[in-house]
Amino acid sequence: MISPLRVDVLVTGFVLAVPVLLLGVRGDLTPHDVVIRLLWCLAAGWAAVAVVRFAGTPPAPPKVVSPAVSVTEPDADHTPAA
Repeated sequence: MISPLRVDVLVTGFVLAVPVLLLGVRGDLTPHDVVIRLLWCLAAGWAAVAVVRFAGTPPAPPKVVSPAVSVTEPDADHTPAA
């Protein structure tokens, strides 16, 4: 689980918050709207980082089965005696 206070999450959230901050400075948004939308920017930054980290993580290596533990299938020609 990714912490919402990691540096990459905070940087991504800040980048997403720049337009919101500019709209607040310009007067298009009230301070209450800016604060609420900044929280959404942090959540969006967390989600974006989580998706990128999930997509960038290589798959786990396949498990190696030792030959001594291999399972053999029964012969198709062999029928059990009744």
